[in-house]
Formats: sequence, C-alpha cells, structure tokens
Amino acid sequence: MSSVERPPAIVRWTRQLEEATALDGPVHALEPSIRSAFGSGTRGAVLRGDWLGHALHPVLTDVVIGTWTSATVLDIFGGRESSPAAQRLVGTGLLAVGPTAWTGWAEWSAADTRDKRVGLVHAAANAVAIGAYAASWVTRRKGRHDLGAGLALAGVTVSGVGAYLGGHLAAARNVGSHHPAFDDAGPDVRAAEVTG
Repeated sequence: MSSVERPPAIVRWTRQLEEATALDGPVHALEPSIRSAFGSGTRGAVLRGDWLGHALHPVLTDVVIGTWTSATVLDIFGGRESSPAAQRLVGTGLLAVGPTAWTGWAEWSAADTRDKRVGLVHAAANAVAIGAYAASWVTRRKGRHDLGAGLALAGVTVSGVGAYLGGHLAAARNVGSHHPAFDDAGPDVRAAEVTG
C-alpha cells in the first residue's frame, strides 16, 4: 500500500469540478452582472458581511437548510397532522432564499476562477432545490401533501449537493470574507490581546 492514500470519489469529483475550464464561459458571462448587482460598493460590503467581521452567507444558509430539513423530518415522522407545520417551514425557507443567495453571489464575485467554477455549480444545485421546494409549497397549498412531501425530499437531496459544495468552498478553499484581524492572530496573539 502506498503512503499516499487515494482520495474518496467525491473529493476527486470536487477537484475535477475545480479544474473544469468548460465552466469558464458561463462564469465570465455572469461575472459583470453579479459584480454589479451584488459585489461592488457598499451593497457588496454589506452582503459579504464586512460589518460582521466574516461572511454572512453561512449564517443565512443555516436558516434555509434548517427549515427545509425540519419540514422533511416532519413529513417523514410527523404524519398528516404535521402537514401545515411542514408547509410553513418550506415557506419560511423560501422567504430566506433571496437574502441567502444575494450574500452568496457577493462572496462569489470576490472569489478566484477556480472557486467560481465550484460556486456556479453550487448555485445551480441550489436553484434546482429552490424549484423543488417552491413546487412543494404550491402543491401543499392545493392539498396534495404526499406529492409536496416527495418534492421536498427531492429538494433536500439536491440541496445536500449544494451544501456539500458550499461547505467545500468555505472550509477547504477558505472562500468567504473576513476581517484582516483574523489573518495573523494565532492563539498566542489572541491571548496577549485579551490579557494586555
């Protein structure tokens, strides 16, 4: 056995996605509009979370993913009597999608090309999930709980792919705005600041 273990299939797929130059055309086509709408000036700074000291996008994704996942848990384990609550959770996630996407596009506008490729697929997966959840909400409004639950289950599956890619960007690729004070402040520096 070699000293270097072969990475898992999903890691290899993600690395291939990072290197997929076929995505550069769509990335370059979107860049000017996204930068103008979400990435520049005060609006971009607010959406990126400069005022917070780090990226705002991960905070908002928790609202969307949390409400949608909770709806699916109710669908699976709650029975018919939990249908109204599940519908409200789906609707809450849909209301939170706009600001969440805006903050993501603001981060995307400042990323490098390799990360923009992954970010574009992340956004596409999330768009499919949003479509599934919107259809779920409408279907539930029409009294078709089982179909709405099925659409939500499809949405949570696709959303999982989007969440994986978003987590990859944030954790493995360090995409996300942050205050420069965090750059060089190791544990010793932070301890000195607290006691000094």
